[in-house]
Amino acid sequence: MSTARPLGVGLLGLGVVGSAVAAGLMAGRGDIAGEGARRPALKRALVRDLSRKRAISLDPRLMTTDPSAILDDPSIEVVIEVMGGEHPAFDYISRAIRAGKHIVTANKEVLCKRGDELFGLAASHGVRLLHEASVGGGIPIIGPLSSDLLANRITSIRAIINGTTNYILTKMAAQGAGFDQVLSEAQQLGYAEADPTADVDGWDAAYKICVLARVAFGASVPLEAVYREGIRGLQAQEFRYAATLGFTIKLLAAARMEQGGLLVRVHPALVPSTVPMAKVDGVLNVVEVEGDLVGPLWFQGRGAGPDATASAVLGDLLRIARGSEIRKQAGASRGSHQVRLALMDGHECKYYFRLVCKDRPGVLAQIAGILGRLQISIASVIQMDANAERGEADLVIMTHPSLEKNVQTAVREITALQVVARVASVLRVEGY
Repeated sequence: MSTARPLGVGLLGLGVVGSAVAAGLMAGRGDIAGEGARRPALKRALVRDLSRKRAISLDPRLMTTDPSAILDDPSIEVVIEVMGGEHPAFDYISRAIRAGKHIVTANKEVLCKRGDELFGLAASHGVRLLHEASVGGGIPIIGPLSSDLLANRITSIRAIINGTTNYILTKMAAQGAGFDQVLSEAQQLGYAEADPTADVDGWDAAYKICVLARVAFGASVPLEAVYREGIRGLQAQEFRYAATLGFTIKLLAAARMEQGGLLVRVHPALVPSTVPMAKVDGVLNVVEVEGDLVGPLWFQGRGAGPDATASAVLGDLLRIARGSEIRKQAGASRGSHQVRLALMDGHECKYYFRLVCKDRPGVLAQIAGILGRLQISIASVIQMDANAERGEADLVIMTHPSLEKNVQTAVREITALQVVARVASVLRVEGY
Protein backbone atom coordinates (compact mmCIF):
# COMPACT_ATOMS: atom_id res chain seq x y z
CA MET A 1 0.00 0.00 0.00
CA SER A 2 1.18 3.51 -0.77
CA THR A 3 2.79 5.56 2.00
CA ALA A 4 1.43 8.75 0.41
CA ARG A 5 -0.50 11.17 2.59
CA PRO A 6 -4.13 9.98 3.06
CA LEU A 7 -6.84 11.62 0.98
CA GLY A 8 -9.15 13.54 3.31
CA VAL A 9 -12.84 12.86 2.66
CA GLY A 10 -15.90 14.71 3.92
CA LEU A 11 -19.32 13.12 3.72
CA LEU A 12 -22.48 15.21 3.35
CA GLY A 13 -25.27 12.94 4.55
CA LEU A 14 -25.21 9.83 6.71
CA GLY A 15 -28.54 8.26 5.80
CA VAL A 16 -28.96 4.87 4.18
CA VAL A 17 -26.53 5.52 1.31
CA GLY A 18 -24.16 7.67 3.36
CA SER A 19 -23.91 4.96 6.00
CA ALA A 20 -23.05 2.38 3.33
CA VAL A 21 -20.34 4.67 1.93
CA ALA A 22 -18.92 5.30 5.41
CA ALA A 23 -18.99 1.56 6.16
CA GLY A 24 -17.06 0.90 2.97
CA LEU A 25 -14.40 3.42 3.90
CA MET A 26 -14.10 2.12 7.45
CA ALA A 27 -13.81 -1.44 6.12
CA GLY A 28 -10.81 -0.50 4.00
CA ARG A 29 -12.43 -0.31 0.55
CA GLY A 30 -10.09 2.59 -0.16
CA ASP A 31 -7.15 0.18 -0.16
CA ILE A 32 -8.46 -1.27 -3.44
CA ALA A 33 -7.26 1.83 -5.31
CA GLY A 34 -3.89 0.12 -5.78
CA GLU A 35 -0.20 0.96 -5.66
CA GLY A 36 0.59 4.65 -5.73
CA ALA A 37 -2.96 5.71 -4.82
CA ARG A 38 -3.72 7.84 -1.79
CA ARG A 39 -5.78 6.00 0.79
CA PRO A 40 -9.14 7.75 1.32
CA ALA A 41 -9.74 8.61 4.97
CA LEU A 42 -13.10 9.77 6.31
CA LYS A 43 -12.47 12.98 8.23
CA ARG A 44 -15.99 14.20 8.97
CA ALA A 45 -19.66 13.40 8.20
CA LEU A 46 -22.48 15.94 8.17
CA VAL A 47 -25.70 14.84 9.91
CA ARG A 48 -28.92 16.56 10.93
CA ASP A 49 -29.20 14.92 14.34
CA LEU A 50 -26.20 13.67 16.33
CA SER A 51 -28.38 11.51 18.59
CA ARG A 52 -30.14 9.58 15.84
CA LYS A 53 -29.51 5.82 15.60
CA ARG A 54 -27.80 4.83 12.36
CA ALA A 55 -26.95 1.70 10.41
CA ILE A 56 -23.26 2.29 11.13
CA SER A 57 -21.51 2.83 14.43
CA LEU A 58 -19.29 5.82 13.75
CA ASP A 59 -16.97 7.61 16.12
CA PRO A 60 -19.06 10.58 17.38
CA ARG A 61 -16.02 12.83 16.88
CA LEU A 62 -16.35 12.29 13.12
CA MET A 63 -19.92 13.58 13.01
CA THR A 64 -21.00 17.21 12.84
CA THR A 65 -24.13 19.26 12.25
CA ASP A 66 -22.07 22.17 10.92
CA PRO A 67 -21.40 22.06 7.14
CA SER A 68 -18.50 24.50 7.58
CA ALA A 69 -16.62 21.80 9.51
CA ILE A 70 -16.33 20.01 6.15
CA LEU A 71 -16.50 22.78 3.57
CA ASP A 72 -13.90 25.00 5.27
CA ASP A 73 -11.51 22.27 6.39
CA PRO A 74 -8.37 22.40 4.19
CA SER A 75 -7.48 18.80 5.09
CA ILE A 76 -10.63 17.59 3.33
CA GLU A 77 -9.90 17.35 -0.39
CA VAL A 78 -12.93 15.37 -1.59
CA VAL A 79 -16.55 15.99 -0.63
CA ILE A 80 -19.07 13.19 -1.14
CA GLU A 81 -22.64 14.48 -1.33
CA VAL A 82 -25.41 11.94 -0.74
CA MET A 83 -28.05 14.22 0.79
CA GLY A 84 -30.27 14.40 -2.30
CA GLY A 85 -32.51 17.25 -3.39
CA GLU A 86 -31.59 20.62 -4.83
CA HIS A 87 -31.26 22.55 -1.57
CA PRO A 88 -29.06 22.81 0.40
CA ALA A 89 -27.01 20.39 -1.72
CA PHE A 90 -26.37 22.93 -4.48
CA ASP A 91 -25.03 25.51 -2.03
CA TYR A 92 -22.78 22.99 -0.28
CA ILE A 93 -21.39 21.57 -3.53
CA SER A 94 -20.75 25.08 -4.87
CA ARG A 95 -18.91 26.09 -1.69
CA ALA A 96 -16.80 22.95 -1.79
CA ILE A 97 -15.84 23.52 -5.43
CA ARG A 98 -14.87 27.12 -4.74
CA ALA A 99 -12.68 25.84 -1.91
CA GLY A 100 -10.86 23.63 -4.40
CA LYS A 101 -12.38 20.32 -3.33
CA HIS A 102 -13.27 17.49 -5.70
CA ILE A 103 -16.91 16.35 -5.64
CA VAL A 104 -18.51 12.93 -5.78
CA THR A 105 -22.30 13.04 -5.83
CA ALA A 106 -25.28 10.70 -6.24
CA ASN A 107 -27.69 13.62 -6.64
CA LYS A 108 -29.57 13.41 -9.95
CA GLU A 109 -31.93 16.27 -9.07
CA VAL A 110 -29.24 18.89 -8.47
CA LEU A 111 -27.35 17.77 -11.60
CA CYS A 112 -30.51 17.97 -13.69
CA LYS A 113 -31.56 21.39 -12.42
CA ARG A 114 -28.18 23.05 -11.78
CA GLY A 115 -25.74 20.98 -13.80
CA ASP A 116 -24.69 23.84 -16.10
CA GLU A 117 -23.59 25.92 -13.14
CA LEU A 118 -21.88 23.12 -11.26
CA PHE A 119 -19.90 21.68 -14.16
CA GLY A 120 -18.87 25.17 -15.26
CA LEU A 121 -17.78 25.98 -11.72
CA ALA A 122 -15.81 22.74 -11.40
CA ALA A 123 -14.03 23.37 -14.70
CA SER A 124 -13.08 26.91 -13.72
CA HIS A 125 -11.63 25.72 -10.39
CA GLY A 126 -9.82 22.71 -11.84
CA VAL A 127 -11.59 20.10 -9.75
CA ARG A 128 -13.48 16.95 -10.63
CA LEU A 129 -17.22 16.50 -10.32
CA LEU A 130 -17.97 12.79 -10.62
CA HIS A 131 -21.48 11.35 -10.48
CA GLU A 132 -21.63 7.69 -11.49
CA ALA A 133 -24.14 7.02 -8.70
CA SER A 134 -26.62 9.64 -9.96
CA VAL A 135 -28.17 7.24 -12.51
CA GLY A 136 -28.68 3.51 -12.26
CA GLY A 137 -27.32 2.88 -8.77
CA GLY A 138 -24.48 0.40 -9.18
CA ILE A 139 -24.80 0.12 -12.97
CA PRO A 140 -21.70 1.60 -14.64
CA ILE A 141 -23.15 3.95 -17.26
CA ILE A 142 -21.73 7.48 -16.74
CA GLY A 143 -18.14 6.21 -16.98
CA PRO A 144 -18.59 4.26 -20.22
CA LEU A 145 -20.49 7.13 -21.85
CA SER A 146 -17.90 9.72 -20.84
CA SER A 147 -14.78 7.71 -21.68
CA ASP A 148 -15.02 4.30 -23.36
CA LEU A 149 -17.64 5.40 -25.91
CA LEU A 150 -16.19 8.81 -26.76
CA ALA A 151 -15.42 7.73 -30.35
CA ASN A 152 -19.13 7.10 -30.94
CA ARG A 153 -21.91 9.45 -31.84
CA ILE A 154 -24.62 8.32 -29.47
CA THR A 155 -27.92 8.18 -31.34
CA SER A 156 -30.26 6.80 -28.70
CA ILE A 157 -30.65 6.06 -25.01
CA ARG A 158 -33.61 4.09 -23.78
CA ALA A 159 -33.90 3.07 -20.16
CA ILE A 160 -35.87 1.72 -17.23
CA ILE A 161 -34.29 3.82 -14.49
CA ASN A 162 -36.81 3.89 -11.67
CA GLY A 163 -36.99 0.70 -9.63
CA THR A 164 -40.17 1.68 -7.78
CA THR A 165 -42.29 2.08 -10.89
CA ASN A 166 -40.79 -0.99 -12.50
CA TYR A 167 -41.72 -3.02 -9.42
CA ILE A 168 -45.28 -1.65 -9.50
CA LEU A 169 -45.74 -2.32 -13.22
CA THR A 170 -44.29 -5.83 -12.91
CA LYS A 171 -46.73 -6.66 -10.11
CA MET A 172 -49.71 -5.15 -11.93
CA ALA A 173 -48.88 -7.28 -14.98
CA ALA A 174 -48.37 -10.49 -12.98
CA GLN A 175 -51.25 -10.14 -10.52
CA GLY A 176 -53.86 -8.25 -12.55
CA ALA A 177 -54.10 -5.89 -9.58
CA GLY A 178 -54.89 -2.19 -9.61
CA PHE A 179 -52.37 0.61 -9.18
CA ASP A 180 -53.46 1.67 -5.68
CA GLN A 181 -53.25 -1.88 -4.31
CA VAL A 182 -49.77 -2.54 -5.72
CA LEU A 183 -48.49 0.88 -4.64
CA SER A 184 -49.62 0.13 -1.08
CA GLU A 185 -47.76 -3.20 -1.18
CA ALA A 186 -44.63 -1.47 -2.50
CA GLN A 187 -44.79 1.07 0.35
CA GLN A 188 -45.13 -1.70 2.95
CA LEU A 189 -42.07 -3.45 1.48
CA GLY A 190 -40.04 -0.24 1.45
CA TYR A 191 -39.82 -0.06 -2.36
CA ALA A 192 -41.96 3.09 -2.48
CA GLU A 193 -41.83 6.21 -0.33
CA ALA A 194 -44.74 7.37 1.82
CA ASP A 195 -45.03 10.18 -0.74
CA PRO A 196 -44.42 8.35 -4.05
CA THR A 197 -44.83 11.43 -6.26
CA ALA A 198 -41.23 11.60 -7.50
CA ASP A 199 -41.37 8.00 -8.66
CA VAL A 200 -44.88 7.35 -9.94
CA ASP A 201 -45.26 10.74 -11.64
CA GLY A 202 -42.00 10.28 -13.52
CA TRP A 203 -39.92 13.04 -11.90
CA ASP A 204 -37.11 10.75 -10.76
CA ALA A 205 -36.78 9.22 -14.23
CA ALA A 206 -36.86 12.70 -15.77
CA TYR A 207 -33.96 13.89 -13.58
CA LYS A 208 -31.94 10.84 -14.58
CA ILE A 209 -32.57 11.05 -18.31
CA CYS A 210 -31.49 14.71 -18.20
CA VAL A 211 -28.20 13.61 -16.60
CA LEU A 212 -27.71 10.89 -19.23
CA ALA A 213 -28.53 13.29 -22.07
CA ARG A 214 -25.86 15.68 -20.84
CA VAL A 215 -23.23 12.95 -20.79
CA ALA A 216 -24.23 11.19 -24.00
CA PHE A 217 -25.16 14.14 -26.21
CA GLY A 218 -23.44 17.09 -24.55
CA ALA A 219 -26.93 18.56 -24.18
CA SER A 220 -28.20 20.85 -21.47
CA VAL A 221 -31.83 19.73 -21.11
CA PRO A 222 -34.05 21.86 -18.85
CA LEU A 223 -36.43 19.75 -16.80
CA GLU A 224 -39.39 21.53 -18.38
CA ALA A 225 -38.22 20.38 -21.84
CA VAL A 226 -38.66 16.71 -20.88
CA TYR A 227 -41.99 15.23 -21.94
CA ARG A 228 -43.12 13.54 -18.72
CA GLU A 229 -46.03 11.25 -18.01
CA GLY A 230 -46.34 8.99 -14.97
CA ILE A 231 -48.09 5.70 -14.26
CA ARG A 232 -50.96 6.72 -11.96
CA GLY A 233 -53.54 6.50 -14.75
CA LEU A 234 -52.76 2.90 -15.72
CA GLN A 235 -55.54 0.43 -15.03
CA ALA A 236 -55.47 -3.34 -14.68
CA GLN A 237 -57.19 -3.87 -18.04
CA GLU A 238 -54.24 -2.31 -19.89
CA PHE A 239 -51.88 -5.07 -18.77
CA ARG A 240 -54.32 -7.83 -19.69
CA TYR A 241 -55.06 -6.34 -23.09
CA ALA A 242 -51.39 -5.58 -23.73
CA ALA A 243 -50.46 -9.20 -23.00
CA THR A 244 -53.16 -10.40 -25.41
CA LEU A 245 -51.61 -8.22 -28.10
CA GLY A 246 -48.05 -9.41 -27.34
CA PHE A 247 -46.80 -6.51 -25.21
CA THR A 248 -45.97 -5.53 -21.66
CA ILE A 249 -45.99 -2.02 -20.15
CA LYS A 250 -42.89 -0.25 -18.86
CA LEU A 251 -42.09 3.29 -17.76
CA LEU A 252 -39.41 4.29 -20.27
CA ALA A 253 -37.01 7.19 -20.19
CA ALA A 254 -35.55 7.95 -23.60
CA ALA A 255 -33.34 10.47 -25.36
CA ARG A 256 -33.05 10.14 -29.12
CA MET A 257 -32.11 12.27 -32.07
CA GLU A 258 -35.36 12.91 -33.95
CA GLN A 259 -36.57 15.63 -36.35
CA GLY A 260 -33.07 17.04 -36.42
CA GLY A 261 -33.06 17.54 -32.65
CA LEU A 262 -32.90 15.66 -29.36
CA LEU A 263 -36.22 14.44 -28.01
CA VAL A 264 -36.17 13.61 -24.29
CA ARG A 265 -39.23 11.83 -22.91
CA VAL A 266 -40.50 9.80 -19.95
CA HIS A 267 -43.77 7.89 -20.22
CA PRO A 268 -45.33 4.43 -19.95
CA ALA A 269 -45.12 2.49 -23.20
CA LEU A 270 -46.10 -0.83 -24.69
CA VAL A 271 -42.93 -2.89 -25.19
CA PRO A 272 -43.00 -6.03 -27.34
CA SER A 273 -42.87 -9.11 -25.10
CA THR A 274 -40.15 -10.62 -27.28
CA VAL A 275 -37.48 -7.96 -26.63
CA PRO A 276 -35.08 -7.98 -23.63
CA MET A 277 -36.49 -4.70 -22.24
CA ALA A 278 -39.81 -6.44 -21.57
CA LYS A 279 -38.11 -8.94 -19.29
CA VAL A 280 -36.47 -6.40 -16.95
CA ASP A 281 -38.69 -6.91 -13.93
CA GLY A 282 -38.96 -5.89 -10.29
CA VAL A 283 -36.58 -3.23 -9.03
CA LEU A 284 -33.95 -3.87 -11.69
CA ASN A 285 -32.80 -1.04 -13.94
CA VAL A 286 -31.48 -1.15 -17.49
CA VAL A 287 -29.94 1.40 -19.85
CA GLU A 288 -29.80 0.66 -23.56
CA VAL A 289 -27.32 2.80 -25.49
CA GLU A 290 -26.82 2.91 -29.25
CA GLY A 291 -23.67 4.31 -30.81
CA ASP A 292 -22.92 4.72 -34.50
CA LEU A 293 -19.76 2.57 -34.29
CA VAL A 294 -20.46 0.11 -31.52
CA GLY A 295 -24.18 -0.43 -32.15
CA PRO A 296 -26.55 -1.27 -29.27
CA LEU A 297 -25.18 -1.85 -25.78
CA TRP A 298 -26.98 -3.11 -22.71
CA PHE A 299 -26.32 -2.15 -19.07
CA GLN A 300 -28.46 -3.92 -16.48
CA GLY A 301 -28.32 -4.31 -12.71
CA ARG A 302 -29.44 -3.06 -9.34
CA GLY A 303 -30.55 0.50 -9.89
CA ALA A 304 -30.97 1.43 -6.24
CA GLY A 305 -30.17 0.32 -2.71
CA PRO A 306 -27.40 1.41 -0.36
CA ASP A 307 -24.77 -1.11 -1.41
CA ALA A 308 -25.26 -0.66 -5.14
CA THR A 309 -25.17 3.12 -4.85
CA ALA A 310 -22.17 3.02 -2.50
CA SER A 311 -20.37 0.89 -5.10
CA ALA A 312 -20.65 3.72 -7.64
CA VAL A 313 -19.79 6.44 -5.11
CA LEU A 314 -16.70 4.63 -3.88
CA GLY A 315 -15.65 3.86 -7.45
CA ASP A 316 -15.62 7.59 -8.24
CA LEU A 317 -13.71 8.30 -5.04
CA LEU A 318 -11.05 5.74 -5.91
CA ARG A 319 -10.60 7.30 -9.35
CA ILE A 320 -9.71 10.54 -7.60
CA ALA A 321 -7.50 8.67 -5.11
CA ARG A 322 -5.50 7.22 -7.98
CA GLY A 323 -4.78 10.75 -9.18
CA SER A 324 -5.46 9.81 -12.79
CA GLU A 325 -5.34 12.53 -15.40
CA ILE A 326 -8.24 14.94 -15.07
CA ARG A 327 -10.27 14.66 -18.24
CA LYS A 328 -13.15 16.87 -19.24
CA GLN A 329 -15.97 16.67 -16.77
CA ALA A 330 -18.25 13.74 -17.51
CA GLY A 331 -21.21 16.09 -17.75
CA ALA A 332 -19.66 17.88 -20.70
CA SER A 333 -17.68 15.04 -22.24
CA ARG A 334 -19.07 15.51 -25.72
CA GLY A 335 -18.46 19.20 -25.97
CA SER A 336 -20.37 22.29 -24.99
CA HIS A 337 -22.08 22.82 -28.36
CA GLN A 338 -25.76 23.66 -28.29
CA VAL A 339 -28.02 20.72 -29.07
CA ARG A 340 -31.43 21.61 -30.47
CA LEU A 341 -34.26 20.05 -28.48
CA ALA A 342 -37.13 18.48 -30.42
CA LEU A 343 -40.78 18.74 -29.44
CA MET A 344 -42.95 15.78 -28.52
CA ASP A 345 -45.54 16.92 -31.09
CA GLY A 346 -43.25 15.68 -33.86
CA HIS A 347 -42.68 12.23 -32.34
CA GLU A 348 -43.95 9.38 -34.50
CA CYS A 349 -44.79 5.88 -33.29
CA LYS A 350 -47.58 3.35 -33.13
CA TYR A 351 -50.34 3.94 -30.58
CA TYR A 352 -52.69 1.90 -28.43
CA PHE A 353 -56.15 3.34 -27.71
CA ARG A 354 -58.66 1.91 -25.27
CA LEU A 355 -62.05 3.51 -25.70
CA VAL A 356 -65.12 2.76 -23.58
CA CYS A 357 -67.89 3.00 -26.17
CA LYS A 358 -71.61 2.57 -26.45
CA ASP A 359 -72.24 -0.97 -27.66
CA ARG A 360 -74.22 -0.07 -30.78
CA PRO A 361 -73.78 -0.08 -34.57
CA GLY A 362 -71.90 2.78 -36.26
CA VAL A 363 -69.52 3.56 -33.38
CA LEU A 364 -66.39 2.40 -35.17
CA ALA A 365 -67.30 4.32 -38.29
CA GLN A 366 -67.40 7.61 -36.38
CA ILE A 367 -64.08 6.92 -34.66
CA ALA A 368 -62.44 5.75 -37.89
CA GLY A 369 -63.62 8.91 -39.62
CA ILE A 370 -61.78 11.10 -37.12
CA LEU A 371 -58.62 8.98 -37.27
CA GLY A 372 -58.62 8.89 -41.05
CA ARG A 373 -59.04 12.64 -41.37
CA LEU A 374 -56.02 13.10 -39.07
CA GLN A 375 -53.92 10.61 -41.07
CA ILE A 376 -53.92 8.02 -38.31
CA SER A 377 -54.06 4.61 -39.96
CA ILE A 378 -55.72 1.77 -38.03
CA ALA A 379 -53.70 -1.46 -37.80
CA SER A 380 -56.24 -3.49 -35.81
CA VAL A 381 -59.47 -3.16 -33.83
CA ILE A 382 -60.56 -5.59 -31.12
CA GLN A 383 -63.68 -5.44 -28.95
CA MET A 384 -62.66 -6.58 -25.48
CA ASP A 385 -64.72 -6.61 -22.27
CA ALA A 386 -68.38 -5.65 -22.55
CA ASN A 387 -70.72 -4.39 -19.84
CA ALA A 388 -74.22 -5.47 -20.90
CA GLU A 389 -75.84 -3.69 -17.97
CA ARG A 390 -74.38 -0.34 -19.01
CA GLY A 391 -74.47 -1.09 -22.71
CA GLU A 392 -70.74 -0.37 -23.07
CA ALA A 393 -67.72 -2.20 -24.42
CA ASP A 394 -63.95 -1.70 -24.48
CA LEU A 395 -62.69 -1.01 -27.97
CA VAL A 396 -58.93 -1.44 -28.39
CA ILE A 397 -57.38 0.17 -31.45
CA MET A 398 -53.78 -0.26 -32.54
CA THR A 399 -52.46 2.21 -35.10
CA HIS A 400 -49.69 2.33 -37.65
CA PRO A 401 -46.98 4.96 -36.97
CA SER A 402 -48.66 8.33 -36.44
CA LEU A 403 -47.67 11.82 -35.33
CA GLU A 404 -48.13 12.69 -31.66
CA LYS A 405 -49.82 16.02 -32.43
CA ASN A 406 -52.40 14.27 -34.63
CA VAL A 407 -53.06 11.65 -31.97
CA GLN A 408 -53.66 14.28 -29.30
CA THR A 409 -56.09 16.10 -31.60
CA ALA A 410 -57.87 12.80 -32.25
CA VAL A 411 -58.19 12.15 -28.51
CA ARG A 412 -59.95 15.49 -28.03
CA GLU A 413 -62.34 14.89 -30.92
CA ILE A 414 -63.12 11.28 -29.98
CA THR A 415 -63.79 12.32 -26.38
CA ALA A 416 -66.46 14.69 -27.67
CA LEU A 417 -68.37 11.92 -29.50
CA GLN A 418 -71.67 10.97 -27.88
CA VAL A 419 -71.04 7.29 -28.63
CA VAL A 420 -67.80 7.33 -26.60
CA ALA A 421 -68.17 7.23 -22.81
CA ARG A 422 -64.48 7.99 -22.30
CA VAL A 423 -61.01 7.60 -23.76
CA ALA A 424 -59.72 5.29 -21.05
CA SER A 425 -56.11 5.02 -22.19
CA VAL A 426 -53.71 6.14 -24.90
CA LEU A 427 -50.27 4.53 -24.81
CA ARG A 428 -47.34 4.76 -27.15
CA VAL A 429 -45.85 1.59 -28.61
CA GLU A 430 -42.07 1.56 -28.42
CA GLY A 431 -40.51 0.58 -31.72
CA TYR A 432 -37.79 -2.08 -32.01
